[in-house]
Amino acid sequence: MTRPILAPSKKNYPPLRRLANFLLLSLALAFSAGEVRAQSRTIVVDAGHGGHDRGGVPRQRVGEKGLTLDVSQRLRRVLEAGGYRVIMTRNSDVFVSLGQRVAIANSHPSATFVSVHFNSAPRVGANGIETYYYRRDSASLAANIHRNVVAGAPSENRGIRRRGYYVLRRTRIPGVLVECGFLTNPMEARYALNPSYRQKLAEEIARGIRGVRAPMGRPLARGSASSSEVLPQPFSGPDFVRATPRSRRSARSSKSKKKKKSSSSKRKRSSSGKKKKSSSVQTVQILGA
Repeated sequence: MTRPILAPSKKNYPPLRRLANFLLLSLALAFSAGEVRAQSRTIVVDAGHGGHDRGGVPRQRVGEKGLTLDVSQRLRRVLEAGGYRVIMTRNSDVFVSLGQRVAIANSHPSATFVSVHFNSAPRVGANGIETYYYRRDSASLAANIHRNVVAGAPSENRGIRRRGYYVLRRTRIPGVLVECGFLTNPMEARYALNPSYRQKLAEEIARGIRGVRAPMGRPLARGSASSSEVLPQPFSGPDFVRATPRSRRSARSSKSKKKKKSSSSKRKRSSSGKKKKSSSVQTVQILGA
């Protein structure tokens, strides 16, 4: 004898609601922790700089453009071996404008954009790994890539940063820009010049793209927890750099600089006017003589 199918009673709703809330909370935590796997199987790999654009700062000994291309090509091989389709914005030492890089990315609407760079600074002691994103849907990808690269690198953790770089702001697909260390730092430059280390960087970036969870072992470097150069974060975490407003002192100093500049330009204009006037007077006197 078959039992009749009973409609669910109202008593069953609270447990179902609690289960639904638990699942939603789990998904939110997974997203903020960077555990959501990249859905796209097409990756646009962007090797920073190239051609006449060497990258870095003036008088920098180790050039950036060749190292970004090498890591990007290694990343392409690792991803293709894992079944990904890879589009390169450049595959040789040529100059590609930012607009062209964005156009290549946007021509693949179901892809993910990953830009590879090395950092530089006037201060030789600056070191560490930074990862940037702009779009809200790129935060988990940035966290995945950053944590894997930091776990595999001997450098400091300078955090996950939100900033409106052109290639991140103008792309219509999820995008991340990873800075793989400071070439102006002698130790990190030596690491970057080592082919084995560049292969390690490519493998760690690929792990992040695949969504492999990395251990949270290294805290943010001293002074990297907040910055006035980043945008507010839609998520929070132990390695997400907080945005802080610029100090009033710096704002006042910039205003005073503008005032000084404007007053000096006024003085120059007035002095030039006086010179012209005096020269015209002298000319009149000469003509009258």
